[in-house]
Amino acid sequence: MTGKRALCVGINNFKYFPSAALRGCVNDANDMENLLKILFEFQSDNIVKLTDAKATKANIMKNLQEMLVGAKSGKYSHLVFTMSSHGTQVPDLSGDESDRVDEAFCPYDLKEKQDEWDPEHIIVDDELRDMFIQLPDEIVLEVFLDTCHSGTGLKAIDLIWDRQTRYIPPPSLEAFKRVDGKRQRGLNKALLEKGMRQHILWAACRADQTSADANIDGDWHGAFTYYFCKEMKASQNKLTRNEILEKVREDLKEADYTQIPQLECEATVRNWNMD
Repeated sequence: MTGKRALCVGINNFKYFPSAALRGCVNDANDMENLLKILFEFQSDNIVKLTDAKATKANIMKNLQEMLVGAKSGKYSHLVFTMSSHGTQVPDLSGDESDRVDEAFCPYDLKEKQDEWDPEHIIVDDELRDMFIQLPDEIVLEVFLDTCHSGTGLKAIDLIWDRQTRYIPPPSLEAFKRVDGKRQRGLNKALLEKGMRQHILWAACRADQTSADANIDGDWHGAFTYYFCKEMKASQNKLTRNEILEKVREDLKEADYTQIPQLECEATVRNWNMD
């Protein structure tokens, strides 16, 4: 079993929220697609790329489900899912833990229902967890999330340097009150608690930080994705994941970004190269 499969998602524009438009997410999807082809020998027909209007919740979940079915049948041994978009928060929908909010990811068709996000048009971390925990133990799953799930403020210096946060708040004051101040467990913790041994999650920032959509070298990118791709290409996959993480953190710090990328996986996996 040696097959590889990837889904790369990038959403700049949102059907019902034109004012929430981003500028670097489609470039992120293109950059990750190219990286997978150049360094990791992914074939074009094993990468699905969904951008803007193609990246509805239904389409994203359908493609993830197809990856899951292929892995369970023995067709794939390495899955990659990358998503660049807005993040947001919703009240804990599963009720599995008190005083908690769920992280959520915004598809193109993000939509309100009454004063909350419509569950049919938003992707909640519990949904991804419930899907990914079905994977056989031997499957390598690598997830890259260049989003953020905190509304902590955009700094004045970010405005000077053409930077925008990848966070969209809950759609009403009442919805905001229901999540404000509550703690987030996050997709990474949820998966680790379920005992997934080869799950690898890259997050562009800590749960209490924002991820930048930024003008870098004359074009727009997610700051994390840009520096991750830069360091991967420079190293030609000769560094471990942990070494790449440290280099990306250094790059972001030198460029005056406050976000600190996170790598969640077992200790042994951190020292693997990204084969």
